[in-house]
Amino acid sequence: MYTHNLNPIIFDFGILSLNWYSLAYFIGILFGWWYGKKIIIYINKQHQKNYNSNLFDDYITYVIISVIIGGRLGYVLFYNLSYFLSNPIEIFFIWNGGMSFHGGLLGIIIATILFSNKRGFDKLLLLDIVSCVAPIGIFFGRLANFVNGELYGKPTDLPWAVTFPLVDDQGRHPSQIYEAFLEGVLLFIILQFIVRKMSYKRGECAAVFLIFYSIFRVFSEFFREPDLQIGYIFNYVSMGSLLSFFMFGIGIIMYLKVK
Repeated sequence: MYTHNLNPIIFDFGILSLNWYSLAYFIGILFGWWYGKKIIIYINKQHQKNYNSNLFDDYITYVIISVIIGGRLGYVLFYNLSYFLSNPIEIFFIWNGGMSFHGGLLGIIIATILFSNKRGFDKLLLLDIVSCVAPIGIFFGRLANFVNGELYGKPTDLPWAVTFPLVDDQGRHPSQIYEAFLEGVLLFIILQFIVRKMSYKRGECAAVFLIFYSIFRVFSEFFREPDLQIGYIFNYVSMGSLLSFFMFGIGIIMYLKVK
């Protein structure tokens, strides 16, 4: 059994500090920026298209802003609305933590539509590219969750159980690692196969992302403690699972339309 004793702060020089969670966001965005352009170049070559990969540089700004705003508002609305209604100023204190994946996803979809309408770029292609690169950001984000000792799992006596001393002295599932592998590594591999096959169609990666992320998230939620301020909805379903059910349905509809 491993006892968690990791420091979430990489360095702290008073006015200048860096934590692992911020670094995870930074790496995810940089990788997405670089690899997203590679995918556009590949699609242009493989399918005789002429998409302007330089426009992706401008799109990244939309993505960064939408992830931050969408992720924060999603957390406020889905996970802790009553608290923030009583403390509205703290909505802006994002350094204290509290981001929602599903909120960030909605933010990216809205930003993609706005960018596509303004710059005349194919919105389905952009959503496909974001879907292909997002698992890497998710991977580093979940590892950062583990370092922070947050989103921990339920008690277990399995050999790879982890004790989080700031929570209690019980061995728990390292659910953050489960999610890093499923939502990060495995989902990344699946999407690379989709985007690189000859029969690839625009929108297909985005639909597959919605479907498989939802499946992996719901599976992982079985091993993860629900958010303390919410618990289980109807005594059975966590908020993360409930949102993923809706996400799964949208993914299925989108996939059927694409195919």
